[in-house]
Amino acid sequence: MNGLYALKPWYADRLAGVRDALARREVSPDTLTAAGVAAATGAAAALAWLPAPLAALPVAVLLAARLAFANLDGALARDTGRTTRRGAILNEVGDRAADLVVLAGFLTLAPLWLVALTGLAATLPSWVSLAGAAAGSPRRNGGPVGKTERCLLVVIAAASGWAVPVLAVIAAGSLLTALLRLAGLWRERA
Repeated sequence: MNGLYALKPWYADRLAGVRDALARREVSPDTLTAAGVAAATGAAAALAWLPAPLAALPVAVLLAARLAFANLDGALARDTGRTTRRGAILNEVGDRAADLVVLAGFLTLAPLWLVALTGLAATLPSWVSLAGAAAGSPRRNGGPVGKTERCLLVVIAAASGWAVPVLAVIAAGSLLTALLRLAGLWRERA
């Protein structure tokens, strides 16, 4: 079950022209990672300060940019031969930071304990994938509530004002995603 992650190859193809233009301009992949965190910060600010449904459009646009930057940074590094261990670390830290920053936008809309719990749950699928990769397994992605689904759910909250139910779905879905990835790793390593 790959969820919306199954669309990644299609999406990467759509971004090929942008990637080529960035490569010609010698843009650093690390700059794109930082831009993804900045876009997430903008989405969080719009979520926190704009009422629903006015928040929906800026949140959607900024999260679409965040996902594009997350796709482009690694692809640009591979295309231009600029992959480094430092870049891989920055990419992972940037992705987790962007996830948490977006969820921080809910702090004006929901109880702190729920936002914190959701933040923890939202990072679990990545930690499971990274643990598997550290053990020599291929990196596992996708699942019922991965990065793309979380972004879509945040847009739904921005449009509807349903902050608490959306946070509950993100938390439960992220936990399920982490458990499914862990089960797959467990079966693979048996």
